[in-house]
Amino acid sequence: MAIFNKEDFKNTQWFVAEKLLQVVVAIFIIPKIFNSLNTSGIGQLEFSKATIGILTPFLFLGLSAICIREFVFNPKEKHKIIATTLVLRLSSFCVIFTGLVLYYLASTESNISTIVLLLSFSYFFKITDVFEFYIQATKQSKLLFIAKIASLLIITLAQYYGVYKGLDVFYFASIISIDYLILGIIYSYFLIKTKQLQLHLFTFCRTTAINLLKGSFPLLVSNLLILFYLAIDELFLKHYWSDHINGVFATVEFLVIYLSWSIGAAIIYGFYPALAETYNSNKNLYRKRMRYLTAIVIVFGMSIGIFYTLFGDIIIDAFYNKEYAEAKTPLKIFCWAPLFVFIGMLYEKHLVNQDKLMNNIYRFAIGCTVNIILCFLLVPKHNVTGAAVAVLISHFVTNIGYLFFDKKNFIKIKSTVKNSFLIKP
Repeated sequence: MAIFNKEDFKNTQWFVAEKLLQVVVAIFIIPKIFNSLNTSGIGQLEFSKATIGILTPFLFLGLSAICIREFVFNPKEKHKIIATTLVLRLSSFCVIFTGLVLYYLASTESNISTIVLLLSFSYFFKITDVFEFYIQATKQSKLLFIAKIASLLIITLAQYYGVYKGLDVFYFASIISIDYLILGIIYSYFLIKTKQLQLHLFTFCRTTAINLLKGSFPLLVSNLLILFYLAIDELFLKHYWSDHINGVFATVEFLVIYLSWSIGAAIIYGFYPALAETYNSNKNLYRKRMRYLTAIVIVFGMSIGIFYTLFGDIIIDAFYNKEYAEAKTPLKIFCWAPLFVFIGMLYEKHLVNQDKLMNNIYRFAIGCTVNIILCFLLVPKHNVTGAAVAVLISHFVTNIGYLFFDKKNFIKIKSTVKNSFLIKP
């Protein structure tokens, strides 16, 4: 019997196709934006994203993976789950937005505070991604592909207009909201039009809210740690160096995280509903699926590292101005991080299925601590290269090293990695 059926592969193919198309478009437009805004402007934008990013777990409430799991385990409760999630996330947005307005009024850094406020509007529209969770759980990734490509087309045109007119960083911060607005409209229209969702059945349920929050709390905390984790290096670079250095580091993050990391994540997210389906019903098949996915992400992670090690310098020279040349060495270091991160992503999905997400908090707390210590030691002297080394080592500790502490799951993961290349689809 096939490890994954045709529906699972088809679902994942749409996920990956969407990410690949985003990558192709990004290769041509993002470097133009980087060059247009220069390293200082990009540094301000990325630092603002990191600042507001620390608050996003309180908006998302860690509900994404939990909602997908609940849609798979309890499909008849879909209206109640969606309505309750919408209310919870709208409430959290109101609280967060109030705090950001106060931050804007009190801040002395006018550029950064203005960008942060502009970015916050995008999170209001992102509330509707609860519909995306339902679409993922029901394996309708073709709809996700159509919606995201339509949004990508509009956003890309807006970005090219900004580059052509030489518009400032505030313009590029503001158009991010359009992306989430378009997606929300498309998802809502399709699900209501096809009668998969009926508005009159939407009811907020206090018991469901408590259960969702109880299940998602560890993810909320771990997501907070992840975002703080990702922001640590930018905070240190901002403190010890400048917006220019932050802009250089943003280039490395874009090439590794956006262009390649996201494709590996798409593979895992695409197959996750199939993993969740078999966790309770067929443990033997579940283990085979984990081994198969482990083999895929290990090969892909190694391919990313080898590719940027060999061609990183050529890419920087071909697509970026000379002021980004400092990104060459850190790129060759940071490009190996996805190999560790992909294994960590699979481990997290395993924890979601087991409902043992406190382990996620522990591993990211350790990772944050390691990253802070290494940044303190390396960034003041080695700037971007030091930050890349700190991130790479901390990712290894978080996603590989922690498994030695989680002895029960380490035995399973070790066996999975050992046997992953012996499994045929």
